[in-house]
Amino acid sequence: MHMNSPSRSAIRLTRRGRLVLIATGAVVAGTAVAVPLLTWGEEGEKKPTTLVVPEGWRSGQVYEAVDKTLALPAGTTKKAMAKVDLKLPEDAEGNPEGYLFPATYPLEQNGEKATPESLLAAMVDTANKKFNGAPIAAGAQRNAMNVYQAVTIASIVQAEAATEADMGKVARVVFNRLERGMPLQMDSTLNYALNRSTLKTTQADTRIDSPYNSYQRMGLPPTPIDNPGEDAVRAAIAPTPGDWLYFVTVKPGDTRFTADYAEHQRNVAEFNRNQRSASPSK
Repeated sequence: MHMNSPSRSAIRLTRRGRLVLIATGAVVAGTAVAVPLLTWGEEGEKKPTTLVVPEGWRSGQVYEAVDKTLALPAGTTKKAMAKVDLKLPEDAEGNPEGYLFPATYPLEQNGEKATPESLLAAMVDTANKKFNGAPIAAGAQRNAMNVYQAVTIASIVQAEAATEADMGKVARVVFNRLERGMPLQMDSTLNYALNRSTLKTTQADTRIDSPYNSYQRMGLPPTPIDNPGEDAVRAAIAPTPGDWLYFVTVKPGDTRFTADYAEHQRNVAEFNRNQRSASPSK
């Protein structure tokens, strides 16, 4: 623990949520955001031809989308996980989170119709091609981590960064806190543990017993917390230089990074004022 840092209970590293996401149009895991899930065929057709997996979706959201797209009973794709041999890294221990790569997937190839198993395999194969290539693998090694750890950091970056331009800075905050022996204290990891997305993190939330509670647990969460895109992965292996330890999106388009805790607290207070003024009066 970095002895000059405030206590864990006092620090709030990030405070982001629906207000910022709707205003910026970002796609973040666990948040209901208007995105084109299906690409339809020619005019008049009622049949989807592709499945679009947005950046930042969690595995549960992907499973649900596959079920809906293929008109299968809810839970079918999740059950299919037990029947498909996905080429996941050993560290994943069979959990595909982080490796269901965001992309557009055809529902028919060479006359063969897609199945939950074929779509999941295609997502993981795409992830392996993207992540195990020279740029990503070498970048991870350069930062003294393996590819799976880089993807885990990228998933946090995907969930936390308000804009693509902020991704490198968010990644730097993660590295700086890890290097100083500070807990990450990311609300996005709590949201993952609680299967939600909200900016209303409470003190009780920060005390939940979960390996994804980065307020209580040191280091990275045990798995990625969503399925990040290429921009987030690039940020994870090449973070922007800086000494930042804290950040908060005060209002849409205004994310403030700082190494000074007192300054961060002032920024959080401004965020809270903006939230109160934006809340509908009762």
